[in-house]
Amino acid sequence: MLTMPFREVCERNGIAMTHQRQVLYEVMQHMEGHPSPEDIYERVKEKIPAISLATVYKNIHLFVASGVLRELSLHHGSVRLEMNGEEHHHAVCSKCKSVSDLDEKSLGLLQKRKKLPGGFLVERYAVDVIGICATCQAEATGP
Repeated sequence: MLTMPFREVCERNGIAMTHQRQVLYEVMQHMEGHPSPEDIYERVKEKIPAISLATVYKNIHLFVASGVLRELSLHHGSVRLEMNGEEHHHAVCSKCKSVSDLDEKSLGLLQKRKKLPGGFLVERYAVDVIGICATCQAEATGP
């Protein structure tokens, strides 16, 4: 997770510093897991009641484009975001749509190639492991 001051984040990523962006950044630093833009909006709205969902989305897109936030794949039904900049992958529950981090070692992946057949240049690997989380398994079997 990023812990540097917002001013430094803006300078490093060429982003103009605004109050709305600072609040969004600070809210994301304190949110657990992989929130949706709507989840983020609800938390930001507590601090800036007049902010619109469109403004939150616009700033999320700016943060994703500049590398401040990462966007997870859509296998779980909606866009999810995270600040974890470390290389890792995700376990996605096909029932409750929860997402949790998996470190690369736990997957036992083979050597990652920088170039794939057909000349495809790899920027980063993002693996989603789809299955049923422990909580949903326990609910299915009952007490």
